[in-house]
Amino acid sequence: MPDKTHLNRRNIVAVIWDFDRTLTPGYMQAPLFKRYGIDEDFFWKEVNGLSDIYAERGTRVSKDTVYLNHLLSFVKNGPMKGLRNCHLRELGAEVPLFPGLPAFFSELKSVATSQPAYQKHDIHLEHYVISTGLAEMIRGNAIADEVDDIFACEFVEDPLPPNYSKQDEFPMDTDHEISQIGTIVDNTIKTRFIFEINKGTNKNTDIDVNAKMANEDRRVPLSNMIYVADGPSDVPVFSVVKRGGGKTFAVYNPSIPKEFEQNDGLQQDGRVDSYGPADYTPESQTSRWLKLQVERICDRIVKEREALLASRVGRAPRHLHREDEPAIEEPEPQTELFEE
Repeated sequence: MPDKTHLNRRNIVAVIWDFDRTLTPGYMQAPLFKRYGIDEDFFWKEVNGLSDIYAERGTRVSKDTVYLNHLLSFVKNGPMKGLRNCHLRELGAEVPLFPGLPAFFSELKSVATSQPAYQKHDIHLEHYVISTGLAEMIRGNAIADEVDDIFACEFVEDPLPPNYSKQDEFPMDTDHEISQIGTIVDNTIKTRFIFEINKGTNKNTDIDVNAKMANEDRRVPLSNMIYVADGPSDVPVFSVVKRGGGKTFAVYNPSIPKEFEQNDGLQQDGRVDSYGPADYTPESQTSRWLKLQVERICDRIVKEREALLASRVGRAPRHLHREDEPAIEEPEPQTELFEE
Protein backbone atom coordinates (compact mmCIF):
# COMPACT_ATOMS: atom_id res chain seq x y z
CA MET A 1 0.00 0.00 0.00
CA PRO A 2 1.58 3.31 -1.03
CA ASP A 3 2.12 5.95 1.61
CA LYS A 4 -0.52 8.66 1.23
CA THR A 5 2.26 11.22 1.46
CA HIS A 6 3.90 9.82 -1.68
CA LEU A 7 2.86 11.06 -5.12
CA ASN A 8 3.20 7.82 -7.10
CA ARG A 9 2.76 4.07 -6.78
CA ARG A 10 6.03 3.31 -8.63
CA ASN A 11 4.40 0.44 -10.50
CA ILE A 12 5.42 1.50 -14.02
CA VAL A 13 8.11 -0.15 -16.15
CA ALA A 14 9.57 2.09 -18.88
CA VAL A 15 11.39 0.75 -21.94
CA ILE A 16 13.17 3.64 -23.64
CA TRP A 17 14.41 3.38 -27.21
CA ASP A 18 16.81 5.18 -29.48
CA PHE A 19 15.52 5.21 -33.08
CA ASP A 20 18.16 5.33 -35.83
CA ARG A 21 20.04 2.02 -36.12
CA THR A 22 18.11 0.72 -33.11
CA LEU A 23 14.60 0.40 -34.51
CA THR A 24 15.52 1.07 -38.16
CA PRO A 25 18.63 -0.18 -40.03
CA GLY A 26 19.78 3.25 -41.21
CA TYR A 27 18.92 6.90 -40.70
CA MET A 28 15.30 7.97 -40.84
CA GLN A 29 16.04 10.88 -43.19
CA ALA A 30 16.75 8.51 -46.12
CA PRO A 31 13.19 8.73 -47.57
CA LEU A 32 13.38 12.53 -47.31
CA PHE A 33 16.54 12.68 -49.40
CA LYS A 34 15.07 10.24 -51.90
CA ARG A 35 11.91 12.36 -52.27
CA TYR A 36 13.94 15.47 -53.13
CA GLY A 37 16.64 13.75 -55.18
CA ILE A 38 19.46 14.54 -52.75
CA ASP A 39 22.49 12.27 -52.42
CA GLU A 40 22.30 10.99 -48.83
CA ASP A 41 26.00 10.22 -48.48
CA PHE A 42 26.93 13.65 -49.83
CA PHE A 43 24.56 15.37 -47.37
CA TRP A 44 26.08 13.63 -44.35
CA LYS A 45 29.60 14.24 -45.66
CA GLU A 46 28.84 17.96 -45.76
CA VAL A 47 27.27 17.83 -42.29
CA ASN A 48 30.36 16.11 -40.86
CA GLY A 49 32.53 18.93 -42.16
CA LEU A 50 30.42 21.81 -40.86
CA SER A 51 31.62 21.88 -37.25
CA ASP A 52 35.26 22.34 -38.32
CA ILE A 53 34.38 25.02 -40.86
CA TYR A 54 32.31 26.97 -38.33
CA ALA A 55 35.04 26.52 -35.70
CA GLU A 56 37.50 28.21 -38.05
CA ARG A 57 35.06 31.12 -38.17
CA GLY A 58 34.96 31.27 -34.38
CA THR A 59 31.57 29.60 -33.90
CA ARG A 60 31.07 26.42 -31.90
CA VAL A 61 28.21 24.18 -33.09
CA SER A 62 26.80 20.87 -31.88
CA LYS A 63 27.98 17.95 -34.02
CA ASP A 64 24.83 16.02 -33.14
CA THR A 65 22.35 18.62 -34.36
CA VAL A 66 24.14 20.81 -36.92
CA TYR A 67 22.37 18.68 -39.54
CA LEU A 68 19.12 20.45 -38.60
CA ASN A 69 20.56 23.77 -39.73
CA HIS A 70 21.85 22.17 -42.92
CA LEU A 71 18.37 20.82 -43.67
CA LEU A 72 16.94 24.32 -43.21
CA SER A 73 19.60 25.62 -45.61
CA PHE A 74 18.32 23.14 -48.19
CA VAL A 75 14.78 24.41 -47.60
CA LYS A 76 15.74 28.08 -47.76
CA ASN A 77 18.01 27.73 -50.78
CA GLY A 78 15.81 25.61 -52.99
CA PRO A 79 16.41 21.84 -53.08
CA MET A 80 13.78 21.22 -50.36
CA LYS A 81 11.74 24.38 -50.77
CA GLY A 82 8.22 23.99 -49.40
CA LEU A 83 9.11 21.19 -46.96
CA ARG A 84 6.54 21.07 -44.17
CA ASN A 85 6.03 19.09 -40.99
CA CYS A 86 3.14 17.23 -42.61
CA HIS A 87 5.52 16.07 -45.36
CA LEU A 88 7.97 14.78 -42.76
CA ARG A 89 5.17 12.83 -41.10
CA GLU A 90 4.12 11.30 -44.44
CA LEU A 91 7.71 10.28 -45.18
CA GLY A 92 8.02 8.70 -41.75
CA ALA A 93 5.74 5.91 -42.94
CA GLU A 94 8.45 4.89 -45.42
CA VAL A 95 11.13 4.34 -42.76
CA PRO A 96 11.72 0.55 -42.53
CA LEU A 97 11.91 -1.23 -39.18
CA PHE A 98 14.00 -4.15 -38.00
CA PRO A 99 12.42 -7.65 -37.98
CA GLY A 100 9.73 -8.15 -35.34
CA LEU A 101 8.68 -4.51 -35.16
CA PRO A 102 6.29 -2.96 -34.34
CA ALA A 103 4.62 -6.13 -32.94
CA PHE A 104 7.34 -6.63 -30.32
CA PHE A 105 6.30 -3.46 -28.51
CA SER A 106 2.85 -4.82 -27.69
CA GLU A 107 4.35 -8.23 -26.84
CA LEU A 108 6.64 -6.58 -24.30
CA LYS A 109 3.73 -4.64 -22.80
CA SER A 110 1.80 -7.87 -22.34
CA VAL A 111 4.64 -9.32 -20.23
CA ALA A 112 3.92 -6.71 -17.54
CA THR A 113 0.34 -7.98 -17.19
CA SER A 114 1.02 -11.69 -17.73
CA GLN A 115 0.91 -12.79 -14.07
CA PRO A 116 -1.94 -12.44 -11.54
CA ALA A 117 0.48 -10.79 -9.10
CA TYR A 118 1.41 -8.18 -11.72
CA GLN A 119 -2.26 -7.44 -12.32
CA LYS A 120 -2.98 -7.31 -8.59
CA HIS A 121 -0.46 -4.50 -8.21
CA ASP A 122 -1.56 -2.78 -11.44
CA ILE A 123 1.89 -3.00 -13.02
CA HIS A 124 2.08 -1.73 -16.58
CA LEU A 125 4.74 -0.95 -19.16
CA GLU A 126 5.29 2.21 -21.19
CA HIS A 127 7.43 2.67 -24.32
CA TYR A 128 9.32 5.88 -25.11
CA VAL A 129 11.49 6.98 -28.03
CA ILE A 130 14.29 9.49 -27.44
CA SER A 131 16.06 10.40 -30.67
CA THR A 132 18.34 12.99 -32.22
CA GLY A 133 16.23 12.47 -35.34
CA LEU A 134 13.01 14.15 -36.43
CA ALA A 135 9.93 13.83 -34.22
CA GLU A 136 7.48 14.27 -37.10
CA MET A 137 9.01 11.40 -39.05
CA ILE A 138 8.76 9.13 -36.00
CA ARG A 139 5.13 10.19 -35.50
CA GLY A 140 4.40 9.09 -39.05
CA ASN A 141 6.07 5.71 -38.60
CA ALA A 142 4.29 2.45 -37.77
CA ILE A 143 6.03 2.41 -34.38
CA ALA A 144 4.27 5.60 -33.23
CA ASP A 145 1.02 3.86 -32.27
CA GLU A 146 2.95 1.65 -29.84
CA VAL A 147 4.78 4.36 -27.88
CA ASP A 148 3.61 6.57 -25.03
CA ASP A 149 5.72 9.58 -25.98
CA ILE A 150 8.33 10.72 -28.49
CA PHE A 151 11.19 13.10 -27.67
CA ALA A 152 13.07 14.24 -30.77
CA CYS A 153 13.98 17.31 -32.84
CA GLU A 154 11.19 19.58 -34.05
CA PHE A 155 10.85 22.33 -36.66
CA VAL A 156 8.63 25.42 -36.56
CA GLU A 157 6.57 26.53 -39.55
CA ASP A 158 5.51 30.17 -40.00
CA PRO A 159 7.31 31.62 -36.95
CA LEU A 160 5.57 34.53 -35.28
CA PRO A 161 6.96 37.99 -36.17
CA PRO A 162 8.37 40.61 -33.78
CA ASN A 163 5.66 42.36 -31.75
CA TYR A 164 3.23 39.54 -32.49
CA SER A 165 1.62 40.04 -29.07
CA LYS A 166 0.46 43.49 -30.15
CA GLN A 167 -1.21 42.23 -33.33
CA ASP A 168 -4.83 41.11 -33.58
CA GLU A 169 -4.40 39.42 -36.94
CA PHE A 170 -1.54 37.91 -38.88
CA PRO A 171 -1.09 37.99 -42.66
CA MET A 172 -2.00 34.77 -44.46
CA ASP A 173 1.24 33.16 -45.56
CA THR A 174 0.70 30.74 -48.41
CA ASP A 175 4.37 29.68 -48.55
CA HIS A 176 4.25 27.35 -45.54
CA GLU A 177 7.52 25.57 -44.83
CA ILE A 178 9.75 24.71 -41.92
CA SER A 179 12.04 27.62 -41.13
CA GLN A 180 13.16 27.44 -37.49
CA ILE A 181 14.30 24.80 -35.02
CA GLY A 182 11.73 24.23 -32.28
CA THR A 183 13.37 21.48 -30.21
CA ILE A 184 16.93 20.19 -30.21
CA VAL A 185 17.81 16.75 -28.88
CA ASP A 186 21.45 15.72 -28.83
CA ASN A 187 23.09 12.78 -27.12
CA THR A 188 23.55 14.72 -23.88
CA ILE A 189 20.11 16.36 -23.86
CA LYS A 190 18.69 12.84 -24.09
CA THR A 191 19.47 12.47 -20.39
CA ARG A 192 17.10 15.35 -19.62
CA PHE A 193 14.22 13.36 -21.08
CA ILE A 194 15.20 10.36 -18.97
CA PHE A 195 14.57 12.56 -15.93
CA GLU A 196 11.32 13.90 -17.41
CA ILE A 197 10.08 10.30 -17.57
CA ASN A 198 11.56 9.61 -14.13
CA LYS A 199 9.84 12.56 -12.44
CA GLY A 200 6.66 12.46 -14.53
CA THR A 201 7.15 15.86 -16.14
CA ASN A 202 5.87 14.45 -19.44
CA LYS A 203 2.60 13.50 -17.72
CA ASN A 204 2.23 16.50 -15.43
CA THR A 205 3.53 19.80 -16.82
CA ASP A 206 3.32 21.37 -13.35
CA ILE A 207 6.42 19.35 -12.43
CA ASP A 208 9.65 21.07 -13.49
CA VAL A 209 12.32 18.59 -14.52
CA ASN A 210 14.90 20.64 -12.60
CA ALA A 211 12.86 20.74 -9.39
CA LYS A 212 14.11 18.74 -6.42
CA MET A 213 11.99 15.64 -5.87
CA ALA A 214 12.34 12.79 -3.39
CA ASN A 215 13.06 9.41 -4.98
CA GLU A 216 9.86 7.89 -3.58
CA ASP A 217 7.78 10.60 -5.31
CA ARG A 218 9.18 9.98 -8.79
CA ARG A 219 6.74 8.44 -11.25
CA VAL A 220 9.14 5.92 -12.85
CA PRO A 221 12.20 4.97 -10.78
CA LEU A 222 15.41 4.65 -12.80
CA SER A 223 15.57 1.06 -11.52
CA ASN A 224 12.33 0.38 -13.44
CA MET A 225 13.85 1.52 -16.76
CA ILE A 226 15.44 -0.37 -19.64
CA TYR A 227 17.34 1.68 -22.23
CA VAL A 228 17.96 0.21 -25.70
CA ALA A 229 20.28 1.89 -28.20
CA ASP A 230 22.92 1.13 -30.80
CA GLY A 231 26.25 2.46 -29.66
CA PRO A 232 28.84 4.81 -28.15
CA SER A 233 26.86 7.99 -28.85
CA ASP A 234 24.37 6.79 -26.22
CA VAL A 235 26.93 6.45 -23.43
CA PRO A 236 25.50 9.46 -21.47
CA VAL A 237 22.08 7.79 -21.21
CA PHE A 238 23.54 4.32 -20.64
CA SER A 239 25.46 5.79 -17.69
CA VAL A 240 22.47 7.57 -16.12
CA VAL A 241 20.16 4.56 -16.36
CA LYS A 242 22.75 2.01 -15.24
CA ARG A 243 23.89 4.14 -12.31
CA GLY A 244 20.26 4.43 -11.20
CA GLY A 245 19.81 0.66 -11.12
CA GLY A 246 18.12 0.29 -14.51
CA LYS A 247 19.10 -2.05 -17.34
CA THR A 248 20.98 -1.10 -20.52
CA PHE A 249 21.10 -3.03 -23.78
CA ALA A 250 22.96 -2.33 -27.02
CA VAL A 251 21.85 -3.64 -30.40
CA TYR A 252 23.83 -4.19 -33.58
CA ASN A 253 22.95 -4.79 -37.21
CA PRO A 254 23.89 -8.45 -37.89
CA SER A 255 25.06 -7.50 -41.37
CA ILE A 256 27.69 -5.07 -40.00
CA PRO A 257 30.43 -6.98 -38.09
CA LYS A 258 31.99 -3.75 -36.80
CA GLU A 259 28.84 -2.99 -34.80
CA PHE A 260 29.11 -6.34 -32.99
CA GLU A 261 32.68 -5.51 -31.97
CA GLN A 262 31.59 -2.03 -30.88
CA ASN A 263 28.83 -3.39 -28.66
CA ASP A 264 31.15 -5.95 -27.12
CA GLY A 265 33.45 -3.08 -26.19
CA LEU A 266 30.54 -1.30 -24.49
CA GLN A 267 29.88 -4.38 -22.37
CA GLN A 268 33.56 -4.84 -21.54
CA ASP A 269 33.67 -1.22 -20.37
CA GLY A 270 30.61 -1.74 -18.16
CA ARG A 271 28.46 0.64 -20.20
CA VAL A 272 25.76 -1.93 -21.00
CA ASP A 273 24.44 -5.00 -19.23
CA SER A 274 24.17 -6.98 -22.43
CA TYR A 275 23.88 -6.70 -26.20
CA GLY A 276 22.34 -8.54 -29.12
CA PRO A 277 21.24 -8.33 -32.76
CA ALA A 278 18.56 -5.84 -33.74
CA ASP A 279 16.12 -8.70 -34.25
CA TYR A 280 12.90 -8.41 -32.27
CA THR A 281 11.19 -11.57 -33.48
CA PRO A 282 9.76 -13.79 -30.68
CA GLU A 283 12.58 -16.36 -30.48
CA SER A 284 15.51 -13.98 -30.88
CA GLN A 285 18.15 -13.47 -28.20
CA THR A 286 17.27 -9.78 -27.96
CA SER A 287 13.55 -10.44 -27.57
CA ARG A 288 14.14 -13.05 -24.87
CA TRP A 289 16.60 -10.90 -22.91
CA LEU A 290 14.31 -7.87 -22.86
CA LYS A 291 11.28 -9.95 -21.82
CA LEU A 292 13.32 -11.55 -19.03
CA GLN A 293 14.35 -8.14 -17.68
CA VAL A 294 10.76 -6.91 -17.72
CA GLU A 295 9.72 -10.01 -15.75
CA ARG A 296 12.48 -9.43 -13.21
CA ILE A 297 11.53 -5.79 -12.73
CA CYS A 298 7.87 -6.78 -12.30
CA ASP A 299 8.81 -9.48 -9.78
CA ARG A 300 10.82 -6.96 -7.79
CA ILE A 301 7.94 -4.46 -7.81
CA VAL A 302 5.59 -7.15 -6.47
CA LYS A 303 8.07 -8.14 -3.76
CA GLU A 304 8.64 -4.53 -2.70
CA ARG A 305 4.94 -3.67 -2.62
CA GLU A 306 3.97 -6.77 -0.67
CA ALA A 307 6.76 -6.16 1.84
CA LEU A 308 5.55 -2.58 2.20
CA LEU A 309 1.99 -3.78 2.69
CA ALA A 310 3.07 -6.23 5.38
CA SER A 311 4.99 -3.51 7.20
CA ARG A 312 2.03 -1.12 7.19
CA VAL A 313 -0.80 -3.49 8.14
CA GLY A 314 -1.01 -5.22 11.55
CA ARG A 315 -2.56 -8.62 12.25
CA ALA A 316 -6.31 -8.62 12.77
CA PRO A 317 -7.63 -9.63 16.25
CA ARG A 318 -9.06 -13.17 16.49
CA HIS A 319 -10.72 -15.55 18.96
CA LEU A 320 -8.33 -17.66 20.97
CA HIS A 321 -8.67 -21.44 21.04
CA ARG A 322 -7.84 -23.31 24.22
CA GLU A 323 -4.38 -24.22 22.98
CA ASP A 324 -3.79 -20.53 22.16
CA GLU A 325 -4.85 -19.24 25.59
CA PRO A 326 -2.04 -17.75 27.65
CA ALA A 327 -1.05 -19.85 30.66
CA ILE A 328 -2.15 -18.46 34.02
CA GLU A 329 0.62 -18.53 36.55
CA GLU A 330 -0.29 -19.56 40.12
CA PRO A 331 0.84 -16.92 42.61
CA GLU A 332 3.40 -17.99 45.15
CA PRO A 333 2.18 -17.85 48.79
CA GLN A 334 3.22 -14.69 50.57
CA THR A 335 4.32 -15.86 54.00
CA GLU A 336 5.63 -12.64 55.43
CA LEU A 337 3.04 -9.94 54.86
CA PHE A 338 3.44 -8.39 58.31
CA GLU A 339 6.25 -8.08 60.69
CA GLU A 340 5.79 -9.91 63.95
